Amino acid sequence: MKRTSFALLASFAVVAVSPAVALWSSQGGAEVLATDGDKSEAAITSTIPYGVDVSFPIHHATISNNYAWLPHNVDSSIPVPDEYRDMPVTPLPGVQERYDDFINGCVKKFGKRGKACLQTEQDRIEMSLRQPQSMQNYTTLGFKKIKTPAKLWNLLEPFWIANKDKATLEKWGVGNTYTNNWVSESTFVSVEDAKLRGGGYGLKQKLWHEAHDVISEWTGQELTQCSLYGIRVYHEGAILATHVDRLPLVSSAIINIDQDLDEPWPLEVIGHDGKAYNVTMEPGDMVLYESHSVLHGRPFPLKGRFMANIFVHFEPLGHTIRHNAGMTDEADLTVDQKYRRSLANSQAGHEHEHKGLPSYILPNSPEESHWRAQHPDKTNHDEEEDEQEESFTTGSTPAHRHAALGRVKDLAAYIAQNKDAVNARDANGWTPLIESVRGGHLEAVKLLVENGADVNVTSYGSGATALWWAKQTHEEDHPVIEFLESLGALEAGPEL
Repeated sequence: MKRTSFALLASFAVVAVSPAVALWSSQGGAEVLATDGDKSEAAITSTIPYGVDVSFPIHHATISNNYAWLPHNVDSSIPVPDEYRDMPVTPLPGVQERYDDFINGCVKKFGKRGKACLQTEQDRIEMSLRQPQSMQNYTTLGFKKIKTPAKLWNLLEPFWIANKDKATLEKWGVGNTYTNNWVSESTFVSVEDAKLRGGGYGLKQKLWHEAHDVISEWTGQELTQCSLYGIRVYHEGAILATHVDRLPLVSSAIINIDQDLDEPWPLEVIGHDGKAYNVTMEPGDMVLYESHSVLHGRPFPLKGRFMANIFVHFEPLGHTIRHNAGMTDEADLTVDQKYRRSLANSQAGHEHEHKGLPSYILPNSPEESHWRAQHPDKTNHDEEEDEQEESFTTGSTPAHRHAALGRVKDLAAYIAQNKDAVNARDANGWTPLIESVRGGHLEAVKLLVENGADVNVTSYGSGATALWWAKQTHEEDHPVIEFLESLGALEAGPEL
């Protein structure tokens, strides 16, 4: 099995953003340093960047045990034993054992359903291999740490202070291995919970608005809302497995809201250059990252009481921001600006969509094959929308159309002026909620519920509820199903 070549382990360090490096001695063993600049140990002989499969299994469930201090790695005159031939050198002992304990802990937790842990891991590893090589990237390195803009921070900090004691347990589902939730349960403060002080749909939309311009400017792309996760609170012992996010989560940000740590708990990212970086975050820090292609995680246990983060995700619309096109002096452009200009002249843009393929998936890539297998009905996006527009029955409103197509902004604008449209029925008795549920558009579903949609309304003839339609249309773990169930929605099927 051929593995991506890597070198050595990071100082798990307290540097703000630095390439993760390995520092080890001729006597063997990794040296974990307090800072990137602390290299006074006389025994240190090398500093080498590393990539995947060092701190946590990423591309392979079984990783190298060809340690840097083994005799054949210390003395080049010693032949490499057959068992280590063509195996990358690694400086960190015990990673495989800790990973095996990690997986076994999940299997034990879920008992008869423990096989789901193995399936989740297989999926994570396959995505980690497939997606990064298949994605259109919009920045040179793939991530950037900044201070959270004041307007955004002034929305988040008061909400957290007012509600941090009202966190509830986060539901991860059976066999989910993205965190070690069977050891350290994460908690959650929902920004859209209207029962919390300052919470609700209004706050969520303000957060969307303030985060949008920052991420759009960084990527050079026009973006649409995708997912704004509430504040997740990690607790002592937590591990976040290294992964890429599921599509269409593409252009994203992590904001550190608060923490109480004994030592830094860095975010490890694999940049577009293939190197690992440790990014330490203080409250008020914001990491922008291309979550569809940048591998990211926190592979070592949290030491301390907690860290609270909020996650914001957008999807590119396939159009570059046109103000960059006005630049004419190449010498005055930054590296990112030159990258965007090149992007705009080649692959970026809605005009380059490939028979319905999203603009951020490269044609003829492994992800295209996977995406088309998952979306067999997608041929041409514009043609499909036209067909859907024409297929609406008598009595349908613009709210029905916007809901079915997931046009959240258009839907919000329409129902703001037409309150009765929220529960309007077409000739089949379908409401905008049922349309959005069948389309799998979670944000549209939430918007309608926030504005008074009846979650238990039934369509004419069939007598089926929105939850029944959701379960007929989507996989059992679809977020629309989970959301409706969290509201206590009824599941009633057709009246036979």
